[in-house]
Amino acid sequence: MTTPTPDDDQPTPGEDAAAQVQRVVAEQYAQHITEVLGTVPRPINWRTLPPEDLEAELLELNAWVDWLRHEYGLPAQIIPPMWHRHPELLWELSALRQHWLFCYDPQAKGNQALAWHHDFALARERLRDWVTIAGTRLDRDRPTRITPWPGGESEDWTEPDTNEHPVTERTDDFLAFVMEQVTQRINEQNAIIEDLGRPKN
Repeated sequence: MTTPTPDDDQPTPGEDAAAQVQRVVAEQYAQHITEVLGTVPRPINWRTLPPEDLEAELLELNAWVDWLRHEYGLPAQIIPPMWHRHPELLWELSALRQHWLFCYDPQAKGNQALAWHHDFALARERLRDWVTIAGTRLDRDRPTRITPWPGGESEDWTEPDTNEHPVTERTDDFLAFVMEQVTQRINEQNAIIEDLGRPKN
């Protein structure tokens, strides 16, 4: 049996009024700092996000990528308009954003910004490689080609259509992509819930 803890605002035995005020102020300040600074940015696992988090994170990432390409004058050979349609680019840009959030956190060390720019230079080379492999460009896009392994693909796997499509309404396509991903994640969750509800033989 655990002893109930006293209210935080209640004085501790032997604590005078000045010490009590000081303690309460320190606790309130700590709570305020936590609210202002938030939590430490963590890597995002796009495979496990629930639908509402998936939508929010995609929209946040899109806004950040748009800021990044403008701020640093990045060409389509590094960040193409249809980056969201290529998982390899989405994962790379997501990792870069989380790293940026960590390095520019108010509690980050003074050299973290320099560390981010060092890693940003390496990430740009990887992004350039991904874009070259994917074959996506400023004015046209096609799904990233996947090389099927003989006898190594699941029965329900189908090779993606790799025909090129013109890039015209990028923002509309991104919003459609978000809805597709959220709907797919909802369906995945519903299938899991339905499977859990089935009686086991």
